[in-house]
Amino acid sequence: MGVSKAWRLSLISANKLALLQNLNGYGSNGNNNDDDDDDDDDNANKLQACWRSTATTPLQRKPISWSLVCGLMLFALGLISLFTGHVASDLEWYSQRLVNRSFYSRLDGGRREPIDIWKSKYSKYFYGCSERGRHFAPAVRERSSNGYLLIATSGGLNQQRTGITDAVVVARILNATLVVPELDHHSYWKDNSDFINIFDVDWFISSLAKDVTIVKRVPDKVMRSMEKPPYSMRVPRKSAPEYYLDQVLPLLLKRRVVQLTKFDYRLANNLDEELQKLRCRVNYRALRFTKPIKGLGQKLVLRMQEMAKRFIAVHLRFEPDMLAFSGCYYGGGEKERYELGEIRKRWATLPDLSPEGERKRGKCPLTPHEVGLMLRALGFANDTYLYVASGEIYGGEETLRPLRELFPNFYTKEMLAGEELKPFLPFSSRLAAIDYIVCDKSDVFVTNNNGNMAKILAGRRRYMGHKRTIRPNAKKLSALFMARQKMDWDTFARKVKSCQRGFMGDPDEMRLGRGEFQEFPYSCVCEKPFNDNGTIYNGYHLSDQVAMGSVAKIKSTYDDKNQASESTNTKKEKHGSRADSLGR
Repeated sequence: MGVSKAWRLSLISANKLALLQNLNGYGSNGNNNDDDDDDDDDNANKLQACWRSTATTPLQRKPISWSLVCGLMLFALGLISLFTGHVASDLEWYSQRLVNRSFYSRLDGGRREPIDIWKSKYSKYFYGCSERGRHFAPAVRERSSNGYLLIATSGGLNQQRTGITDAVVVARILNATLVVPELDHHSYWKDNSDFINIFDVDWFISSLAKDVTIVKRVPDKVMRSMEKPPYSMRVPRKSAPEYYLDQVLPLLLKRRVVQLTKFDYRLANNLDEELQKLRCRVNYRALRFTKPIKGLGQKLVLRMQEMAKRFIAVHLRFEPDMLAFSGCYYGGGEKERYELGEIRKRWATLPDLSPEGERKRGKCPLTPHEVGLMLRALGFANDTYLYVASGEIYGGEETLRPLRELFPNFYTKEMLAGEELKPFLPFSSRLAAIDYIVCDKSDVFVTNNNGNMAKILAGRRRYMGHKRTIRPNAKKLSALFMARQKMDWDTFARKVKSCQRGFMGDPDEMRLGRGEFQEFPYSCVCEKPFNDNGTIYNGYHLSDQVAMGSVAKIKSTYDDKNQASESTNTKKEKHGSRADSLGR
């Protein structure tokens, strides 16, 4: 609803509520049409009668001036309008949450059922939708563009992936020709791989040709004609499109070639829906790994599937750099404090943190043992197959031993690939790409932190059908692990299951504006249209996509079968054109 409509509804409801309380028996006439003039007149008359009744009580000996009454009424209405004006948008948001809750409660009969640990029962109601809109203009050709945009990404593979995704969107905003981004060779991982070594560059260019013009390099003719080298700059983190238009575009028009450095998370999280969908097309379609990486990754997936009908992939992220960055402590004494402290010095801007405070806030990655305990408590059996994606685990085999004991069917890329992995060993980004593929294809993905790979894979798995993705509720779990010795296993398992509700990758975790778009791509996940009997209509068309952030638009499809015939007819009239387009 609009703000003005919401104001009217709130105002009328407030008046009716006051009447019910003050008159003790004067009720609504049952007509729910809030825009009906007769209702408004009736309400006004009742409100006037209410004032008259208070004026004629024995305690009121003097007649009350009607101008005073009207003045007080106007003052009260002003207060109500002021209040409702502030909260109208919040009321709409809460109403959407109630729609979601009512939908799910109807699907499961209103019961709080046990969690299906392998698959969300509601995933079938959603699908990925990132098609460009009808009014999304085609890409500007190279000769007609505003210039060439050079991008230098930063960080590891998945951090650079976010930079590449945003680079395409920024080029679109600026009407610029994008040069294939440069990867970071100087980060902690010291990987000298180029874009062409990790991603299929030709597919990247061709698949986005309708959105942005991309070239492999700036033409020599252009470079020779430039009086100065390309202008280099670093934009602030999470800059809005207006910043690029105000600050970068004038430089691009003047210098013809501009380079943006350290390009990671340099574009705002919330954008226009069409630009968000472009992000999805880049991230989930255009960034395809090279044949050698993709081939080995798919082999490892098949080898896991040959051993087990379904398997879990766990991204432990318990490497020394992660632990040092987190500022957490894991009981390793002075040796641990010294080693992680030395690594931490590489980030000069990091503040001093309290390890205990960070753990209580849920900022510390779980140990491999704690991850195993969480999975067993959720209900995964001892014979479940685990693929563990990680680099160098801090503490080595000794740290991993408790997890192996909880899940003996424990595998890594090194164990599955053997000699086939040798060509990739010198390149951390290519190794990370192999882990990415296996984690993406797993039946259940478990992340141990909220880092770049965790966010990107979580978002991708939502887009691909809400495949089960478990993120530990570290804040609550940390307290449970500390008190584990004080409770029996059944109590511990019950509390873990309770803690993890809302952290299992279910569709209802998606909310407009929640978290990073890479993790919650709400503009690119749509609900499938429904028939009146609640079954999925298989003939849906892309023109009828409904984004997760607009659940209220399809509220009528979740009505009960026993809805009154008058309301049903009204709904059919309201949505007649949509029904015709669906071919119902």
